[in-house]
Amino acid sequence: METLKSPLEQKVLLENVSWETYERLLAEREERRKPRFFYDQGVLEIVSPSTEHEALSRTVALLVQLLTAELGIDLFSAGSTTFRREDLERGFEPDESFYFAENAGRLRGKGDIDLSIDPPPDLVVEIDVTSPSLNKLPMYARLGVSEIWRLAEGRAEILLKANGDYEASLVKGSGVLPSVTSEALGRLVEEGLTLEHPVWVRRIREWARSNR
Repeated sequence: METLKSPLEQKVLLENVSWETYERLLAEREERRKPRFFYDQGVLEIVSPSTEHEALSRTVALLVQLLTAELGIDLFSAGSTTFRREDLERGFEPDESFYFAENAGRLRGKGDIDLSIDPPPDLVVEIDVTSPSLNKLPMYARLGVSEIWRLAEGRAEILLKANGDYEASLVKGSGVLPSVTSEALGRLVEEGLTLEHPVWVRRIREWARSNR
């Protein structure tokens, strides 16, 4: 067992955990958002996010909502929904997750999302304010997530799936919101954490219009 503790958040990594134990923990937690569970073929990470972590997550979520509304792109936000597939022995609860366009319409109004028949999120947001103890990228790739926005150690990175793995999109930007590059993502999120909220919202809307 590996435990990472800080004033910011706590992570516990357990090995040799059965799928049945993972599902029992999910059931016992019921509808609470914390802790979050990531399961990868017997390895279980338990995460209790910090206030800083949650502030970053909500800022990115609002950023996506503002941009898609301004650009006229349909959006369905699945938040930190539990996504899992027993046949692959993998499950995750992202900081934020989104479906766009046709997939948004397909998932809107649906109850639980079943990855055996439903598509994975078009975009997953992963935030690490402490060092990650479980490499989640192979799990996301295996479950079919096409894009990840990762914020870690003061950096923002857009990762696009290519040839079964993720590659950093340094120039061409996001696959779902092409005007958003890694540099723009980092700047817009930082402004969201430091500017007064009405000022930031106006800036995002103006930026979206100028980058249609």
